[in-house]
Amino acid sequence: MKTIKGPALFLAQFAGDEAPFNSWDSITKWAADCGYAGVQVPSWDGRLIDLEKAASSKTYCDAFAGTARENGIEITELSTHLQGQLVAVHPAYDTAFDGFAAPHVQGNPAARQSWAVDQVKLALAASRNLGITAHATFSGALAWPYVYPWPQRPAGLIETAFDELARRWRPILDYADEMGVDVCYEIHPGEDLHDGITFEMFLERLNGHARCKMLYDPSHYVLQCLDYLDNIEIYRDRIGMFHVKDAEFNPNGRQGVYGGYQSWVDRAGRFRSLGDGQVDFGAVFSKMAANDFDGWAVVEWECCLKHPEDGAREGAKFVRDQIIRVTEKAFDDFADGGSDAAANRKMLGIG
Repeated sequence: MKTIKGPALFLAQFAGDEAPFNSWDSITKWAADCGYAGVQVPSWDGRLIDLEKAASSKTYCDAFAGTARENGIEITELSTHLQGQLVAVHPAYDTAFDGFAAPHVQGNPAARQSWAVDQVKLALAASRNLGITAHATFSGALAWPYVYPWPQRPAGLIETAFDELARRWRPILDYADEMGVDVCYEIHPGEDLHDGITFEMFLERLNGHARCKMLYDPSHYVLQCLDYLDNIEIYRDRIGMFHVKDAEFNPNGRQGVYGGYQSWVDRAGRFRSLGDGQVDFGAVFSKMAANDFDGWAVVEWECCLKHPEDGAREGAKFVRDQIIRVTEKAFDDFADGGSDAAANRKMLGIG
């Protein structure tokens, strides 16, 4: 068995225009001060990283990683959640998602998609330059507006959507293979890959592409009433990344999974700071350890109630306490009487 690395922090929810969140040097110092050993980097945030330089210059990446190491931080992964979202956008979401793109491609869906693909590839090349072997992203979505089967979906609609999604991602996954990097899709509502079944539909169309992996986040499963522990067992060989995020689901006579268009504070299902929700992290970390997951435990802080800086500091300690330093010997080795092939046969009465 292998020991999970951590704790680490996804910086997307913390990067900002005020110190210490507005530069790579200061935010990594802050993360270390909070108790983190690593950070996951949002590749779209120019305050933290120059993605084009990182993709083209090993020298830049060496200096970038060196700054983090001087501050006591390792770079766990890069993320293209926002760019990956734009690889596949249903027209209903064109306006809502346009702000994720660079200004020069906004309002032009075809140009925006091409830009998004290039961005993901840049991040994969940057990952190689940084010596990172896993990458976080979203799949995007073409079928999401039809997630509820009313009106009745015409035959072949969903199949066509997944055929197209796989067609768009296959060249990216092939490039990821050239870079030696796994693409870990966060299984997330709003994406066509939002549960195990949809991941399987995608994977089947990719002929089981070796670089197609999952980013496991139990909070998204709590909010759709999916068995997040069984999910670890089913997809143990495809889970390539781990977001540690908590959630709670408290349905009542007025609302359930869909949330009644309420704000996050008033939804039946909502994200919480670590330890304040309903995820059984003792069981989650036990299963991940038993399955030999040796990646990073990355805190993705999202909570509608608690201050983010409090959540970050509490999260580092929470994860550190959950990580299981796996044993190198059996607990009952003290009673080992020794054995050999002849003795085993004798004990079984087979001579």
